[in-house]
Amino acid sequence: MTPNPLAPAPDVDFDDAGFVAAAGGDWYDVADEIARLKEEHVVVNMGPQHPSTHGVLRLILELSGEIISETRVGIGYLHTGIEKTMEYRTWTQGVALTTRMDYVASMCNELTYVLAVEKLLGITDSVPPRAQLIRVLMAELTRVASHLIAVGTGGNELGGTTLMTVAFREREHIMRFFEMVSGQRMNNAYLRVGGVAQDLPPDALSFLRGVFDKILRGVSDLEDLLMANPIYRRRLRGIGYLDLTGCMALGITGPMLRATGLPYDLRRDMPYCGYETFDFDVITQDTCDAWGRFIVRMGEVRQSMRIIAQCIERLEETPGPVMVADKHIAWPSQLSVGPDGQGQNPEHVRELLSGSMEALIHHLKLVTEGFRVPPGQVFAQTEHPKGTHGVFLVSDGGPRPFRAHVREPSFNNLQAMAALCNGGSISDVIVALASIDPVLGGVDR
Repeated sequence: MTPNPLAPAPDVDFDDAGFVAAAGGDWYDVADEIARLKEEHVVVNMGPQHPSTHGVLRLILELSGEIISETRVGIGYLHTGIEKTMEYRTWTQGVALTTRMDYVASMCNELTYVLAVEKLLGITDSVPPRAQLIRVLMAELTRVASHLIAVGTGGNELGGTTLMTVAFREREHIMRFFEMVSGQRMNNAYLRVGGVAQDLPPDALSFLRGVFDKILRGVSDLEDLLMANPIYRRRLRGIGYLDLTGCMALGITGPMLRATGLPYDLRRDMPYCGYETFDFDVITQDTCDAWGRFIVRMGEVRQSMRIIAQCIERLEETPGPVMVADKHIAWPSQLSVGPDGQGQNPEHVRELLSGSMEALIHHLKLVTEGFRVPPGQVFAQTEHPKGTHGVFLVSDGGPRPFRAHVREPSFNNLQAMAALCNGGSISDVIVALASIDPVLGGVDR
């Protein structure tokens, strides 16, 4: 990147200890340079702030009038340090960390992580069918909720508050279902290595059937509000243009990539959790702009609802355990949410205490120390609502990761901000950002 000719040159001075004292230049020099160039040149900080659900993001915009000449993205304001923290937590506790990365798509974060650990353990094919169906159900519900957030908050950022209220109204049905199943609305830590934390409550599927048509009607309401709205169409069409070549060069995946016409979806191209047995379509557009990304997300919501309907039908016909049989891995054993929505079910606690002392000691050691994973390294990836989500893990044979790294799609997709914004108007920056749909919890991991 070429240096800004208008930026004050810092005065650098080394003291006797070898330290550098840096001081800003004189702003009169900047004013004189602007006068010499005889053109208006302004640097604007958009943030650091928390716009909508994205997180704390800073955009540094260099303007010539109202046209953007250069866009830079400032990240790192959340300071989570999740990847490093995972090295000091057990493999099971890692789920509670990964779920907090992209907090809008918690279950999808968890899914990639547990698939990676199961690869290291060699138990991928041992996960019970019912647990796999529940995982797919949760991942697709998460995808619907994430896309509703993207469309609703994107419309709100353009001044359409009704769009956000409709989107959040339908998302609320999904949040209530998550709370019913896991005890938490977000940051669920529900998916576990070897299966899921507990089976669905008896009335969970009937609740989901009851709200299924309501969610679809809400999606139709959003489409009716937006598809034929001439203002919304004009604000998105041709804005944030990035073609297939640009996406491939920057490692862009997800709806942004599919809006260029490439039908790349890991659920179909590299299936996991039995996705190859489900009937769904990969939605694409060829507009390469913010409008195409909106159309792709709305189409993917309907395809996810198709998969959810198939999951409900199969779950009603698929009884069985939801955790691997190996008790050296199955943690916590038959855990179920208590009456208050938290902790362990009292019946499960009584069962543990009434069993043998050896079983109780084993349970205690498994919970406090965790299970050990054979030495090796592994990479697993899934189709996250925002693109390809990958988890790379290294094990030294101990009860916690030696190294952990996440390929978070929001991090890669944010690289496109300069390509989307440079040469455009400052009024279109928010449209371009909303079309990426980044969540900074995943970026600042």
